[in-house]
Amino acid sequence: MFHTHASCQPAPGAQTLHLVKRADPALLRQIFNKYAGAEKEGEKFMTAEDFIRGFLGMQPERNYNPNTMKLLAGVADQTKDGLISFIEFQAFEALLCSPDALHMVAFQLFDTNGSGFVSFDEFKKVYSATEVHQQIPFDFNCAFVGRHFGKDKKKELSYAEFTQFLWVLQEEHARQAFDLFDESNLGVINALEFRKIMTTIKSHLITDYVAENLVSVAGGETKHLVSFPYFIAFNSLLSRMELMKKIHSDMTNADSKSGVTKEEFLHVAQEYSQITPLEVSILFHLCCLESSTGRITMSDIDRVAPKNDLVGEMQIQQPKQEVKRTVLIQVAESIYRFCLGAIAGAVGATAVYPIDLVKTRMQNQRGGLVGELMYENSLDCFTKVVRHEGFFGLYRGLPPQLLGVAPEKAIKLTMNDFVRDRLRRKDGGLPLWAEIVAGGCAGASQVMFTNPLEIVKIRLQVAGEIQSGPRVSAITVVRDLGFFGLYKGARACFLRDIPFSAIYFPGYAHLKKAFADKDGHNSPTSLLVAATLAGPPAAYLATPADVIKTRLQVIARRGQQTYSGVLSPVCRVMMFLFFVGFFTARVFRSSPQFGVTLLTYEILQRYLYIDFGGQRPEGSETKPSTHIADLPPVNPDHIGGLRLAVATFSGVESKFGLFLPKFRNPLATVAVQPS
Repeated sequence: MFHTHASCQPAPGAQTLHLVKRADPALLRQIFNKYAGAEKEGEKFMTAEDFIRGFLGMQPERNYNPNTMKLLAGVADQTKDGLISFIEFQAFEALLCSPDALHMVAFQLFDTNGSGFVSFDEFKKVYSATEVHQQIPFDFNCAFVGRHFGKDKKKELSYAEFTQFLWVLQEEHARQAFDLFDESNLGVINALEFRKIMTTIKSHLITDYVAENLVSVAGGETKHLVSFPYFIAFNSLLSRMELMKKIHSDMTNADSKSGVTKEEFLHVAQEYSQITPLEVSILFHLCCLESSTGRITMSDIDRVAPKNDLVGEMQIQQPKQEVKRTVLIQVAESIYRFCLGAIAGAVGATAVYPIDLVKTRMQNQRGGLVGELMYENSLDCFTKVVRHEGFFGLYRGLPPQLLGVAPEKAIKLTMNDFVRDRLRRKDGGLPLWAEIVAGGCAGASQVMFTNPLEIVKIRLQVAGEIQSGPRVSAITVVRDLGFFGLYKGARACFLRDIPFSAIYFPGYAHLKKAFADKDGHNSPTSLLVAATLAGPPAAYLATPADVIKTRLQVIARRGQQTYSGVLSPVCRVMMFLFFVGFFTARVFRSSPQFGVTLLTYEILQRYLYIDFGGQRPEGSETKPSTHIADLPPVNPDHIGGLRLAVATFSGVESKFGLFLPKFRNPLATVAVQPS
């Protein structure tokens, strides 16, 4: 029975408990009044329909089953008068905060008179309404019932007693079903009968993989007749899958990819008295259906094991209400991402600027009067810069680079996220073509910042090659070029940035998923590796356009070749690139720069997160919580323990097999008769 003053506050010495936080009473009252459709003596009440269909959003079908709705509403209706007061509503919210909420809700479902005990008549009334009983009838006069309710069925079960009774009820029902199909009392049933029992009575323990292969594994590897010992072992295995996982984890030192043989597993399993060789044999038969290695990994066991956190799983599966966002909020979100992208871009540019300088000088090499080159390779260029210009010569031109790279990378990252959000399907998925389009748009958007930035940066970087002559600064470069001159080589910039981003961002997204752990979480190391590895293919393919852009933007000295447009240097450049190896410096610069930039961007989104109610960019989530207390609500009005109300009702069905009919006039369900 509910307790009016139930609380979720941890007791002294139990501060480590991870419990659902109670709702604010004032806010809970407002929400209750919003849905309460009945009034009696000046006090508002919720009807069963207000509570189940209105507030919880359950049974939305027009042809809903009123009896099922009343049974479910009775969990919150302590007085059983058909009306739910605010006190009862508040008590139900408190109940859902408790660690054993799943069992409490199941108990309240059967305690139809609110006495705090479950009688035989109450049990029979509710269980007879379940779809399981309607398909395979349960014998209410069996010895099992008599042992719990007494020979005269007058004994009533307390909460603690009923939870134990409910736990073994499915085992008894399955045993009765076996006897029902074994008409000849031979102690065996066929594979189809075995499948019918498992998918009807034990469907809450059957994964899709097991359901598809029940007939294949029925009876063992040599026959398809299921004996009673096999039947008991199969059911026992499903209820002990967590123990099977523990054994595998202990044997492999928690290496989920490591496989173990049947003999190795059986040897360790003998330390656990409750595990039999037949159960191990069934486990390996199930896990090895699609492979002939004779070894099973944790992923193989996961395909067989039922979900452990039923309420959490149900909560995740619930459809979330769509949040409507104003244009102002969406603009604020883009500004927020832009700022994080600017910081990330500056960090990435600073980290690899020396490589960038070497790349620029290597790309700018061209034949002089005697056809000699200043640098033999990238390492030679790096050494000569340090020797002749000092260590800080490696950072020549960095200040204007930082001023430009911040908005450049910011607009690139923001545009990629923006377009991905707009092209995302309703189910949250994103097709490959959409990823490529988003990347291409990001590359095109950055050119407005990239071209002026790079033409100034390049001319400053190559200025150090000339020891005599006037001092070159960013201001003098801008003055000499003028506004339109800053966009010299823009077509080559488009030719470089659009393909680069269209390749890089989809590659990064897929590598990030590949390096994620089993929970889908990316550690900083995996983010850095994914962002760095995505760089070489994109940088390699975009290097010709980058070299063309560099040649167009640098002032040619006397005796050097000059270029008038994008097309004029193409043939000479393409012939030169593959023989001299100008790809090297760009690839080694772009890969670590984007690695550092994306890592910084992802980390900033995790630790400086602001919720704008939209789609969080991939990778911005911290490690997903596995506790139901941290799961999001289905409806904004579901606060406190009520966040998990719908999932808890669904969990009662899934955990105990108590599936109630949803429709008023369901299709006639004929009770199973033995063939």
